[in-house]
Amino acid sequence: MGEALAASLGRISAKGSSICVALSGGVDSVVLLHALSVIAPHFALTLSALHVNHGLSPSARKWESHCRTLCRHLRIPLTVRRVKIPARRTAGLESAARTARYAALSTVSADFVALAHQLDDQAETVLLNLLRGAGVRGAAAMPESGPLPLHAESNLRVIRPLLSVPREAIAAYAIEHRLHWVEDESNADEALSRNWVRRTVGPVIASRYPRWRENLARAAMHFGEAHDLLATETVDRLSAATLRAAPRARAKLLLRDFLRSAGTRAPEAKRLDEMLRQVLDAPADARIEIEHDGKVLRRFRDELALVPAAAATGTVVFHSCKGAGIDAQRFKAEPSSVRTRQGGERLRLAANRPSRSLKNLFQEAGIPPWERDRLPLLYCGEELVWVPGLGIACGFRAAKGRPGVMPEWRPIPHD
Repeated sequence: MGEALAASLGRISAKGSSICVALSGGVDSVVLLHALSVIAPHFALTLSALHVNHGLSPSARKWESHCRTLCRHLRIPLTVRRVKIPARRTAGLESAARTARYAALSTVSADFVALAHQLDDQAETVLLNLLRGAGVRGAAAMPESGPLPLHAESNLRVIRPLLSVPREAIAAYAIEHRLHWVEDESNADEALSRNWVRRTVGPVIASRYPRWRENLARAAMHFGEAHDLLATETVDRLSAATLRAAPRARAKLLLRDFLRSAGTRAPEAKRLDEMLRQVLDAPADARIEIEHDGKVLRRFRDELALVPAAAATGTVVFHSCKGAGIDAQRFKAEPSSVRTRQGGERLRLAANRPSRSLKNLFQEAGIPPWERDRLPLLYCGEELVWVPGLGIACGFRAAKGRPGVMPEWRPIPHD
C-alpha cells in the first residue's frame, strides 16, 4: 500500500503540496486518508478532508459523525458540506448526486483533491463504459490525475493515488490498522449496474481470467494514451465548418471533447452520432437545440455553444461614476424598473441616428438568440435606457464631469 501510494504521489509531483481527501466514510476513503497521514511527513504534505452529506440515506448523519471522529483522531481538519439534490432534475439520482458532490469539491482550497477510486473501480468503469459502446475516451476510464470532473475550468486537480491497489489489499490494510468505516447499504443493490458487475459479473470473469482487473486497467492506460495522441489540444471552441471538413471519426472526437470541455459527460455513441448529424445537416439559419446532461447544444453563426437549459438569473448592480453611465439626476428623477424582453423594444444609441429595434442591435452585436430574452432591460419611467451588451440610450448618458450611474449585469452561472 505504502509503495503504491508513494509511487503515485511521485508521478504527480505532489511533494510539498496541499491535498484534500474526499472522505465518504467508506473503507476506501478511510484507508486513503489514513495512508496519506502516514506518508505525509515524507512528502511534506498538508492534509485536509471534505465530507459531502447528500442527505439521501437514513444513515447520512451517522456517516458524517464517523468522518468527524476519524479526522479528530488523525488530527486532520475536516469540512462538511451538506447538499440538496433537486427533486426535479434532468439526470438520474446518481448523476445528480455526483454533480452536487463535484460542485462541493470545487470549493476546496488545496492543490489537489484526492479521490479513493481503486483498481476494482477502474476495471468496473472500463467494462461498463465498453458495454455502453464508449469510444477511446470512455474506454480510458479514470486518469490517475486530471481536472476536476464537471469543472474543467477549475485550476483544482484531482488525483487517484489508489488506482493500482485492489479492493482486497485496501480491506487488509484497514483490518491491519484497526480502522473503522461505514457500509453504504446501496452497495448491495444489484439493480445498480456497478454493483451487478462487482457482485455477479466480476467473479465469473475472474474464474477464467484471474488478472482481469489489472488487464482492463492496463487497457485503460493504453486507451488514454491513444486519446491524448488524437486530441492534442483542448477543444473549447468549435464550429460546424471544422466538423464538416474533418473525417467522420475525427469530427466525432472533436464534438465529444468539446462537450467534455464544457463540463458535461460524453454522450453514448448513438446519441453522439445524432448530435453530429443535426449540427452538420441542419440549414444554416435553423435553430439547433439539443438537450444534453442538463445543458443545451446550440449553433449560432456556425459556432457551437453549450448553454444552461434553465433561464439565466442574476443581479443588476449600479456603480457611481463621473462623466459616464446614466445621468444620475435623470436616473433618480423617475422610477426605474428592470423588465424582460417582450418584443418590439427600440433603443437609440447614437444622437445622429434614429432608434433601432433590439432585434437588429442584437444581431449586429453578435449576441446569440438564446441569450437575448434572458437579458434584463432597464427602464426609467417608460423609456428603455440600458441593455447589457448594447449600451445606454444616448439621451440618458451622463455628460462630461456630471455624476453618473453605471449599471452592470452579473448573471449567476449554472452548473
